[in-house]
Amino acid sequence: MKALFYTREFPPYVYGGAGVHVEYLADELSKLMELDVRCFGDQNSQDSNLSVKGFPFDDGVFGNADDKLKSVFKTLSTSLHMNADVVDADVVHCHTWYAHFAGIVSKLCYGTPLVITTHSLEPLRPWKREQLGRGYDASSWVEKTAIEMADALIAVSEETKDDVIKHFNVDENKVKVIYNGINLQQYKATADTDTLETYGIDKNKPYVLFVGRITRQKGIIHLVNAIKYINQEAQIVLCAGAPDTKEIGIEMETAVNEVKKTRDNVIWIDKMVTKEEIIQLYSHAEVFCCPSIYEPFGIINIEAMACNTAVVASAVGGIKEVVVHGETGLLVPLEQQTEAPFEPVDPDKFARDLAEGINQVLDDEELRNSMALKGRKRVEDYFDWVAIAKQTQELYKSLL
Repeated sequence: MKALFYTREFPPYVYGGAGVHVEYLADELSKLMELDVRCFGDQNSQDSNLSVKGFPFDDGVFGNADDKLKSVFKTLSTSLHMNADVVDADVVHCHTWYAHFAGIVSKLCYGTPLVITTHSLEPLRPWKREQLGRGYDASSWVEKTAIEMADALIAVSEETKDDVIKHFNVDENKVKVIYNGINLQQYKATADTDTLETYGIDKNKPYVLFVGRITRQKGIIHLVNAIKYINQEAQIVLCAGAPDTKEIGIEMETAVNEVKKTRDNVIWIDKMVTKEEIIQLYSHAEVFCCPSIYEPFGIINIEAMACNTAVVASAVGGIKEVVVHGETGLLVPLEQQTEAPFEPVDPDKFARDLAEGINQVLDDEELRNSMALKGRKRVEDYFDWVAIAKQTQELYKSLL
């Protein structure tokens, strides 16, 4: 059996959880079958069963396009180019809306069974209109079309499955829940501290860690607003880059500068760090905080748990299936607006509740250590890529 991945992200160009998913799933699946990956970029490699080919954006053609629409046009064009090479796979598997148009074209033109992994859903990310303008209507159409014509859908959590069934016209029997995973040999606690020294983090003082992109979805602004309520002696390390828009980047910078007026232990690492660096940051944090307002799974939480770090996270989406409240971390209730943009009903209360959870873990060493051990155990028991690859292979087989 041979499978073909269509994906925007693939190493070395990975910036989010979907890219991490594709990277590790491809590695494990290629041990079970032949796998081609067609992605956005300039990659070109062949390693045993895994073949990777990148397709770069065509900047010249869309140079005069509206800035908000330019990325949409480039995405659709790249997805079309991905199909110029003959598709000889038994199954095509798409990841994120950026690659869904490639899957649509492939199914129509080659008749290959189509699998879609729903890493996130456009109807639940209305803030993307800030980034794409009317292009958000295009991305939503692409996603809806691909999902409703797919032969099988993978939801990364039970709640995501419910969301798929609610927002799209699909047969429930076509939707299978397969969790995200983690490389347990790579993500584990380390005693190395050179990354802390590089970024000016005091090894002798506790710190709270955030990792993620600067986007509405990740809720980082709410964590920044919570800092004034967090124990003064705790350092706050914000590993946050790649803002969705210039405006949210400015909003983030303004909020961080404001909080720095009252405390000097806020450290903002405004770039995407390496795996080795992030593993060190996870390993030495007292608390990892995930304040997302929308999170189909939340792979960053299992990364932190794998590194023996307690988690404080918002009780939304798939996070509730990852973090066990009171055992591997704390879940912070979030009352959200029922209509777009789904922001907290009371942002200050959410910020205070985040801080209260963080302080509870900071102040209780016994609880923190217990959560660290139970978190690692939970990851080992439920989120191993080897088992996830086998589940994916069985899904492919069911389509042939």
